[in-house]
Amino acid sequence: MTAPAPLALTPWQTVGPFFHYALPWEGGGILAHDGARGERIVVRGRVVDADGAPIPDALVEIWQANAAGRYAHPDDQRDGLPVDPAFIGFGRCPTDEEGMFTFHTVRPGVVPGPGNMAQAPHIAVGLLGRGLLRRLVTRLYFPESDANATDPILALVDPARVETLIAVRDGAVDGVPAYRFDIRIQGENETVFFDV
Repeated sequence: MTAPAPLALTPWQTVGPFFHYALPWEGGGILAHDGARGERIVVRGRVVDADGAPIPDALVEIWQANAAGRYAHPDDQRDGLPVDPAFIGFGRCPTDEEGMFTFHTVRPGVVPGPGNMAQAPHIAVGLLGRGLLRRLVTRLYFPESDANATDPILALVDPARVETLIAVRDGAVDGVPAYRFDIRIQGENETVFFDV
């Protein structure tokens, strides 16, 4: 009887590239529909690698509170804050060939944070893509918000890197204020990602 042949290693696989096809979301990048309360805004940006090259097959997700600061989720039971039936609070958008994504939403309200401290208006951002075995999570804050100075989560970030979490006012889209939020997944000026 001969000895069995040694087992060979099988090649490992990274995640993707399947995001454009396997994870469609009916609402796509539109969170605010006709009749949504609050200030309508557009959030757009580009996902790039360490060299600044676009990542064309990433999937960007956002979730946020409505203009009153209430989440469109059954666990948010805070009385006195209205639910907005024209706002879904979650969006998912694949990047295009240039690494671009776009969301149509509303400016979020203030929400409670650690120790029930008020958090500055922000949008939570998730990123999935080829080679990422775990979702990356970050936040988008607004440049004109005075509440950024006292936000308990921003206070945890190295001051030299806070600017990677602040969107830039970027004109308007069809008369709606637009914000630019580029996401760099590595290298110099890498976006701050949170361990959640």
